[in-house]
Amino acid sequence: MAKKRTQSHNPRARKPARKRKTTTKKPATAISLHIGLNGVNPVAYSGWDGPLAACEFDARDMAGISKAQGMTPTVILTKDATRAKALGGIRAAAKQLKSGGLFFLSYSGHGGQVDDVTGEEDDKLDETWCLYDGELIDDELYLEFSRFARGVRVLVLSDSCHSGTVTRAKPSIIATPGQRPKAMPPDIAKKVYSEHKEFYDQLQRAVMKASKSAAALDPDAALGHVTVSSRLTKLAAKCKAAVILIAGCQDNQTSMDGDHNGAFTEQLLKVWNAGAFAGNYAQFYAKIKAHMPRTQSPNLFQLGPTAAFAQSRPFSV
Repeated sequence: MAKKRTQSHNPRARKPARKRKTTTKKPATAISLHIGLNGVNPVAYSGWDGPLAACEFDARDMAGISKAQGMTPTVILTKDATRAKALGGIRAAAKQLKSGGLFFLSYSGHGGQVDDVTGEEDDKLDETWCLYDGELIDDELYLEFSRFARGVRVLVLSDSCHSGTVTRAKPSIIATPGQRPKAMPPDIAKKVYSEHKEFYDQLQRAVMKASKSAAALDPDAALGHVTVSSRLTKLAAKCKAAVILIAGCQDNQTSMDGDHNGAFTEQLLKVWNAGAFAGNYAQFYAKIKAHMPRTQSPNLFQLGPTAAFAQSRPFSV
């Protein structure tokens, strides 16, 4: 009977080549937060409920763009759009995002004002976003932006009368049929601040304290738009992220609400054209502005190292 031949182990035998690991670059993390308020809690606003119609639509439409571009969107509407949830969403993004990441923040609702207790504003007023249970002061936003890591891109779209630029003149409110101004009436703003003075004053003092350790501002870090006070100048110096903000109007104007979208958001969606737009941020802003009436001219400013960010296509992850 023939014996079976057994294959002997040859240590010199050539081993099969190992497959090389192919490393694919992970896409940048992109997070978005969309805030839309069709009203506010009258308890926090001296009985005023600030009714609007299109702000929730605006937030959902911005979330739609985010999702289509590969972002992970969160939407908070009216009663859910509290100070805690808005600040919580921004802070969570700041903790999660690393260099190359993108945070897209949109707001649609009323803009307001509170007295500046630090004496650093020429008109003695601070601009605000009117969230459901209280106002979010522009100084607070700048402080939150300064907490994002170097290399993170932050895009902010604000369809309200809040813009945070140099001149803060009293808005001229010119509404057409079917539109409502997104501005808290001045008499209501004064009353709200008076009744909650201690709360808003403390918020401003906390921001002032946080900004004291900031270094001197590089003149190229902010395009002259955020340096409206020494406090904001210091916060601008702390900003390592690249921030682009497009606001719905200039400081002496107000954004208008509509039936389905705010006037600014409506034109933005038309220019974006479901993703057909192929230009950069400056071209995007210019096209939106070209379609807006003289009574509402959008504003653009940049904060931090934005050169590369500004040249990219809007909403690019």
